[in-house]
Amino acid sequence: SYTFDVQALDAAGGVSMPSSEVVATTSAGGSSMVNVALDRPVAASSYTQSYVPGNAVDGNVDTYWESANSTFPQWLQVDLGSAMGVGRVVLALPPAVAWAARSQTVSVQGSTDGASFGLLLGSAACAFDPSSGNTATLTLPAGTATRHLRLVFTANTGWPAGQVSEFRVFGAA
Repeated sequence: SYTFDVQALDAAGGVSMPSSEVVATTSAGGSSMVNVALDRPVAASSYTQSYVPGNAVDGNVDTYWESANSTFPQWLQVDLGSAMGVGRVVLALPPAVAWAARSQTVSVQGSTDGASFGLLLGSAACAFDPSSGNTATLTLPAGTATRHLRLVFTANTGWPAGQVSEFRVFGAA
């Protein structure tokens, strides 16, 4: 918790009386509660039409990235800006019921330099269902620290491409 008050300074150098004290409490959750991938630089192996990589980190579930069709594997990666502890990745697809339930096979790789990637989490079938939010969560091993996170897509039962509406990354708890 933090307690503070405010005083104003005018052009002549006069100072006002302090305001009433205000108490603010911050969350102890830190980066485990904040999407550290939001609006960060992003790249992909490919994209089609207007479904660019930046759509996956724009905070809008109605926009999405889509890779080239009928060519796997495909990847999507985000640069977190500096190496940090990461605990989970939440992937989302648009929530509209026009999107049929599907499963995408995804693995997660990490890198500190953006050039050499190592496996953080092996291939997993991520189930997406619009009736339950159209999201999938990947929990990374304890102690995972990386700067660049790369999702590698090898299959999609709903469309012949990798697709992500939101690529959310949360720090270690």
